[in-house]
Amino acid sequence: MAGNQRKPARFAGLTASGEDERVENVSLTKRFRLWAIIGPTASGKSALAMALARRTGAQILSVDSMQVYQGMDIGTAKPTSDEQREVVHHLIDIASPADEFAVSKFVELADRAIASAKSRDVPLIAVGGTPLYFKSLFQGLFEGPAGDAELRQELSRVDPKELHERLSSIDPAAAGRLHMNDTRRVIRAIEVFEQTGKPISQLQTQWASPPRHPATWLGMNCDKEILGKRINTRIRQMIDAGWIEEVRGLLARHGTLSKTAGEATGYLQISRHLREELTLDDAIEEIKVLTRQLARRQMKWFRRFEDVSWIDSCSDVEWVARSLAVFDV
Repeated sequence: MAGNQRKPARFAGLTASGEDERVENVSLTKRFRLWAIIGPTASGKSALAMALARRTGAQILSVDSMQVYQGMDIGTAKPTSDEQREVVHHLIDIASPADEFAVSKFVELADRAIASAKSRDVPLIAVGGTPLYFKSLFQGLFEGPAGDAELRQELSRVDPKELHERLSSIDPAAAGRLHMNDTRRVIRAIEVFEQTGKPISQLQTQWASPPRHPATWLGMNCDKEILGKRINTRIRQMIDAGWIEEVRGLLARHGTLSKTAGEATGYLQISRHLREELTLDDAIEEIKVLTRQLARRQMKWFRRFEDVSWIDSCSDVEWVARSLAVFDV
């Protein structure tokens, strides 16, 4: 476990090398249970989910706002086709990148996947890096006021930096977790304040209710320097794997990406490179910076989640998976 976080009590007696023979000789009865694995990008969430699924016969529920899009594979670190053949994955490749995809639709489909797994007594692992999707799925959607089309149109003409500064003056908490370029959510936060006179961060405390789906929560914690190196390596691997050609193909098929799909980190920078507005080196450096910023925002959100057992991301995921399986954590 990372830092001063305690190991769950049921981990007691195990060594990092998995010496406890109970781990190796366990025979599990397959039944429904739900794990939720959270953490920043490149922290090893998917590797742990796959290792746990192999040991428990679980299926995987993707909680990722960008992996829903067809054809956006490399840049979203989507599970490979081999991994998807080995373990059933839900809510991947369910939307066209030309279409917008709302969190309410995700919750609807995720609820169905959980209900189906429960009815069939199949274990399920919810894993991903989209905090809002986790929050909405497990604690409910925030019911804010209806949208104001005229106000949104007015705010959309304001420079993103000025918009973010305005939000900072009325709701520092919301501004702290929203990036300046996330204009859709920045505008929504300002809109809510204008309509209610209350910060959206204050209104969202209505989420603090009994969970909609009881689960065992696991978080991948990663040293900042190590995570930065992983991010840099991953981005280079994505480029080498054909990310530029992936974006070229998406633009050829769809013209432009939808507003929500276009928020996927890196796709705008590669699009600009293809239009010769950025050199490849500059695009890569910009993507690295944006991805590190994304990781920080993810952890700001995830650190507020309760009852999470935080795991050092440098741990052996196979050992962690064996431990979870044998002790039914």
